[in-house]
Amino acid sequence: MTVTHHVRVSKSEEELPREQQLAWKIAEVATDPVEVEPEVVAMIINRIIDNASVAAASLNRGPIVAARAQALSHPVSTGGAGSSIFGLASSGAEPQLSSPEWAAWANGVAVRELDYHDTFLAAEYSHPGDNIPPILAVAQHVGADGRALVRGIATGYEIQMDLVRAICLHKHKIDHVAHIGPSAAAGIGTLLGLDTETISQAVAQGLHTTTATRQSRKGEISTWKAHAPAFAGKMAVEAVDRAMRGQTSPSPIYEGEDGVIAWMLDGPDASYDVPLPAKGEAKRAILDSYTKEHSAEYQAQAWIDLARKLHHERPELADPANISAIVLHTSHHTHYVIGSGANDPQKYDPQASRETLDHSIPYIFAVALQDGGWHHVDSYTPARAARPDTVQLWQRITTAEDAEWTRRYHSEDPDEKAFGGRVEIELADGTRLVDEIAVADAHPLGARPFARENYIAKFRMLAEPVLEPAEIERFLELVQRLPELTADEVRELNIVAAPGVIDLAAAPKGLF
Repeated sequence: MTVTHHVRVSKSEEELPREQQLAWKIAEVATDPVEVEPEVVAMIINRIIDNASVAAASLNRGPIVAARAQALSHPVSTGGAGSSIFGLASSGAEPQLSSPEWAAWANGVAVRELDYHDTFLAAEYSHPGDNIPPILAVAQHVGADGRALVRGIATGYEIQMDLVRAICLHKHKIDHVAHIGPSAAAGIGTLLGLDTETISQAVAQGLHTTTATRQSRKGEISTWKAHAPAFAGKMAVEAVDRAMRGQTSPSPIYEGEDGVIAWMLDGPDASYDVPLPAKGEAKRAILDSYTKEHSAEYQAQAWIDLARKLHHERPELADPANISAIVLHTSHHTHYVIGSGANDPQKYDPQASRETLDHSIPYIFAVALQDGGWHHVDSYTPARAARPDTVQLWQRITTAEDAEWTRRYHSEDPDEKAFGGRVEIELADGTRLVDEIAVADAHPLGARPFARENYIAKFRMLAEPVLEPAEIERFLELVQRLPELTADEVRELNIVAAPGVIDLAAAPKGLF
C-alpha cells in the first residue's frame, strides 16, 4: 500500500532527524529491492521507444546541434566506458562517446525539443520521460545490464510522479523541472545499487541545484525550454557523483527553515502530503502517465483531436468568414498557461517562435481546425503561422476558465481526470455550435489509446527520414528485449543517423 508522508517546514532548533526528511524517504524507495512488474517493464520499453522517436526527429534542430557539440567537447571520464549520444555511433572503429553527464545533457535536449514525449499532470506538470536520458547515460558508462536499467527508470518515474502528485511548483513560478533533479538522482541510485544515505544526499543536491523560475515558459519562449530538463538530468548525474565521493547536501532541503518549501513554495507554515510506495510495494507510477500523439503542449492534445473531428464533420469551420468567435472553456491551467488568460501577446503573434506557438492553444486549435490534423514540423513553420486566413481565425479564438473542467483536471480519480474542455463556436449566420472532449484520443481512456504498435509506428514515422531501415529494425529488436540485455547491449541502446544526416563540422562554436 502507498504511504503518505506529511512534509512540513521545521525550525532549525527542532533538528528534524534525517530519517524523517523527505529526501531520505525518497532514498528508501530507491533502495527497496522490489521487483519491477511485467506491465511496468512493457511501458518502460514503450517510453524508451518514444524518447528515441522524438530525438530522431530533432537531430538537426538548433538546440540539439549545440548541445551535441558541447557533449563532444567533453571526453569520456575515467570512471567508466562513456555514454552514447543520439545520432552518433557508440561502437565500431570510431565511436563518438561522452562523459555521462554530458550525454545526459545532449540526449535530454533531443528528447525534450519537440515537446512530443510523455506527460503526467497532477498538482504539478511533468514529462517523466526526461528521467530516461540521465539514467541510461549512467547505465552505459558503468556497464549496467538491462535489468538494472529497468529498475532505475521505474524509480525515476515513481519519484517524479509522486512529487508531482503532491507538490505544486508552478503556483510559485518555479519551473516543473525542479522535480527531475531528485527523481533522476534517485533512479541513478537504484541503478547503481547505492545505499540510502548516499542516495538521500544526491536527492537533496539534485533539488538544490535545479530550482529555477518559470520564465522559460512565459512570453517569447526561448530555446532554453528544451535545455531546462536536460540541465536537471545533468545536475542529477553530478549530484550522484558528489554524493558517492562522500560530499553532503543542504539538510533538510525540503523542510528546512530556509529550505525550498519555506522560501520557494507555500511558505514557513506550509505542509504537503507526499504519497510514496510502501516497502515491498511495486513502483507502478509510469502506468499513470501518457504520451503524446501530437507535438504540442499536453493540454493541447485533446483540443487537436476535437479540432480534427470538427474539421471532418463541419469543414466550413475552417473559413474565418464563417466564424464570429470561438471560446474554449477549459481548466485553469490551460487558460492561464497556454490560453488567452496568460495575457501573453506573443500567443497571438504570427512571428512567434515555435516554442511559443506550441504553448498557444488559440493558434493550435486554429491550425488543427483548418488542416484536420497536426504535424510536428509543418504546423509550426513561419509560413503556416502567417497565413492570412489562419491569422484571422486565430484572432477570434479565446479561452475561459471553467470551474468544472478545473475540478476534473485536478481530480485524483483516473476515470474522471480530464484535460480537455468545451468549445462554443458562434457562427457568422447567428447559429451556435457546442462540442466537448475530455481526454486525448491517445490517452488510456481516449478513443484510440496508445499501445506498443502505436509507439513503434510513431518511431518509424519520425525516424525514417534520418535513420537507415536496418538501423530502425536493429533498435526496435534490441529495445524490446530490454530486461534481458547485457551491459554491452545496453551500450548499443542508441540510434545512429544515416550517413550525411549529421554534419558535426557545421556545429556552432563556443567556449569548450
